[in-house]
Amino acid sequence: MSHSHRLTPAASLSGLARLLRGLPPSCGPVRLIGVDGHAGSGKTTFAGRLADALGGAPVLHLDDIASHDELFAWTGRLLSQVIEPLGRGESAHYAPYDWRARRFGPPRPLPPAPVVVVEGVGAGRRALRPHLARLLWLELPHEDAWARGQLRDGEEQQEFWAGWVRAERRHFADDPTRPFADLLVHALPRGYEVLPGPAGQPGPDQDVTDGDGPSPLC
Repeated sequence: MSHSHRLTPAASLSGLARLLRGLPPSCGPVRLIGVDGHAGSGKTTFAGRLADALGGAPVLHLDDIASHDELFAWTGRLLSQVIEPLGRGESAHYAPYDWRARRFGPPRPLPPAPVVVVEGVGAGRRALRPHLARLLWLELPHEDAWARGQLRDGEEQQEFWAGWVRAERRHFADDPTRPFADLLVHALPRGYEVLPGPAGQPGPDQDVTDGDGPSPLC
C-alpha cells in the first residue's frame, strides 16, 4: 500500500479521515490507528479531533492501560484485554487505571468499530505494529514536548516527570516508533499538516538510540 499522502493544512483531518476509513481492516474488522509521540506532544488533542473527523470513532488512551508500576510494561495487558477481542470481532473490555487512586477501575467497553484510535507513548511499539492499519507520529522534538507537558502538569508532578523522562528515553531507545511511522503529524497554529513518514528510516529527531542511549528507570 502507498504511503505517499500529502494533505493540505485546511483539509488534513477530513482528508486523513477519508484515507483511514478506506484502509483494509487490520485487527479483525477494525482499522486500528496508532497515534504515538513524545509525552506532551499533543497526541490526546489530535486523537480527539481525528476521532471527531471520523464521525465519533472510539479512542483508547494508553494512559488507561499503563500504571505507576508499569509505565511501559503493559503490552500483555493491552493484547489480552483489547487486541485479541477486537481481532475476533468482539467488544473489548479493559480496566482503566486511576492515576490518583493508584488502582485499576471497573472494566470499560471498547466496541469493534470500523476505526479505533489508540493514542499514547508506545502506541507504535513493535508488538502492536502488526495490528495497526496506520501508524502516526506527532512531530515535536522531545525537549519541546517534555517542556510543554511539565508546564501543563505543574510543579506537583515534577518528581513523576523526572522518572517519566528516564522511562521514555529507555523505551524509545529499545523500541523506537518514529522510524516506522506511516505519517508524520505537524501541529500548526490552526489545524494540522500530515506528511509521509519515514517508513523505517530513522529521522533527525529520533534515531534508534534517541541520541542518549538507554537510561535505567529508577
